[in-house]
Amino acid sequence: MPADGPPIEIRPLSGIADVAPADWNRLAAGAGARPAGRPADPFLEHAFFAALEASGSACLETGWQPLHLAAHAEDGALLGLVPLFAKSHSMGEYVFDHAWGRAWEQAGGRYWPKLQASVPFTPVTGPRLLVAPGDEAERRTVKRALVAGLEALTRRAGLSSAHATFLDAADAEIFAAAGWALRHDRQFHFPNRGYRDFSDFTATLLGRKRKQILRERREAQAGGLEIVALTGAELGEAEWDAFFAFYQDTGARKWGRPYLTRDFFARIAATMSDRVLMVLARDHGRPIAGALNFIGADALYGRWWGALEERPFLHFEVCYYRAVDWAIAHGLARVEAGAQGEHKVARGYLPSTTTSAHFLPDPGFRAAVERFLVAERADVAAIDAEYRALSPYADRPRGGNALSSDP
Repeated sequence: MPADGPPIEIRPLSGIADVAPADWNRLAAGAGARPAGRPADPFLEHAFFAALEASGSACLETGWQPLHLAAHAEDGALLGLVPLFAKSHSMGEYVFDHAWGRAWEQAGGRYWPKLQASVPFTPVTGPRLLVAPGDEAERRTVKRALVAGLEALTRRAGLSSAHATFLDAADAEIFAAAGWALRHDRQFHFPNRGYRDFSDFTATLLGRKRKQILRERREAQAGGLEIVALTGAELGEAEWDAFFAFYQDTGARKWGRPYLTRDFFARIAATMSDRVLMVLARDHGRPIAGALNFIGADALYGRWWGALEERPFLHFEVCYYRAVDWAIAHGLARVEAGAQGEHKVARGYLPSTTTSAHFLPDPGFRAAVERFLVAERADVAAIDAEYRALSPYADRPRGGNALSSDP
């Protein structure tokens, strides 16, 4: 209960079905909504969470038990939400805490289950304290109540920790003010600097870097390979079936088993196809590779990729260069190409810091983690500077760069 306002009741829900789509989307819209009240961030749509949960992709059996936290006013009005899960493992999060868990369990504790405020399988920065637009002081009050509710739930259930991952700046500030430990990592994003087209982008690169990218694009499309970008009604069952085959192949090789079911993609196709961009590579009409992107208000988000055949540079063309092409043509500010991937730097993607927040009730455990995080944050900042010096842009930082061999 906040001291500076009327009582706010915080309680967990049993799943996304407990919240009406219009209510969820109203809160998820945050600072602004697309037409029909949909959030600017496609991953915060009610339809996205509904597809995850109803398809059996994010549920108790897969280690993602929904426990979304809701804030209600005295009159029952829904004031805020946290997309929340009880996790029985640390997979599918993209913020790696396996070493923390092993250390805690070696000391005699039980690390899992833990609480995870996040969008499952989605390393995309955005709000995690969902509060409708309005008076900023009132919004902050609800957000603080939600954070306090997360802490209370963690303690009440006797859990080792609670984690909020891929936080936007406003929410990171709220968590930090509440005393949560902050962790930084990096991704690589393409910045659209108002380019007219792909050639306009490559004109800003160092000569040999530009030649490398153009050569990779030519070789990826050799042999008459057809590459198409499809969205909305252009996507039919054949395209979704083909992509699911790609996804299964990649998932089986990377994780042992894919996270998402075919039913998840069917539900996305039925409810969110206008926010999906699928890039397909076809060899004489036969799909051999593809990438699935989601369309945000100001960004294109690359999420999953797969291929049934290996072709030179096809991954770069389908995942990175076609995404850049589409983002420029549609006036989007950036392309976010997922987690990790230092190889993206040479293709025009620059490092961008991501932030997560962590609540560890045990003082000794928290102190040990915070010592680790101090060193890790310094390392992330230092390496990001090196990556920027390695960028292919002609106006990149110069000097003092031990990693770069460019003149």
